[in-house]
Amino acid sequence: MIKRKDFELGLDELKQLLEEMGRRVERALSESVESLKSTDVERAKAIIAEDVELNNIENKIMDLGTVLILKQQPVAKDLRRIITAFRIASDLERMGDLSIDIAKMVVRMNGQTLMKPLIDIPRMAEIVQTMISESIQAYTTEDVNLAYKMAKDDDSVDQLYGQIFRELLTFVVDNPDNASQAMNLTFVGRYIERIADHATNIGESVVYLVTNERPDLNS
Repeated sequence: MIKRKDFELGLDELKQLLEEMGRRVERALSESVESLKSTDVERAKAIIAEDVELNNIENKIMDLGTVLILKQQPVAKDLRRIITAFRIASDLERMGDLSIDIAKMVVRMNGQTLMKPLIDIPRMAEIVQTMISESIQAYTTEDVNLAYKMAKDDDSVDQLYGQIFRELLTFVVDNPDNASQAMNLTFVGRYIERIADHATNIGESVVYLVTNERPDLNS
């Protein structure tokens, strides 16, 4: 009985660590896009400096999950909970890296004036921030319906990215001097689109946890 209680406490700690990772990734994405909107290099550098904390939390998740497997020898759904936590932590770490890539782009742009006000990139980021939050919520509550919502939200992000790409391409044709910045902004859109893909991966992991089947929500 005590052994089971210890296991449940360990699973609760895994959830808390994943929630903390999710909050940090949300913040990193939000701050990186805000630093881009304001071309604030110092703000971007501060975001980059915080990346080590996210990596530390991922390591804690891997260590705790490994201890739970070795000491508790879980089977069936209990084992899937830990495996899923590992997968989600990996996706969150990649999402954090992509958010940092946006901040690094701001540093490389070095305060140059934006060629046009940013509208669709922040809109994409807002959708993806919600996806991050809801994907973690889906895991902690084992909500399959919320997990499947990731696919619909990912489609919206893909559509916005396509729109951004087309608009920037047209802008470059009319303003070739801004080609370099347009390419940088296209990369930013791509980074956000990839973060959405990772959130969708988390949705797939949640469905796997609950049903023992893994759907393809990125198709």
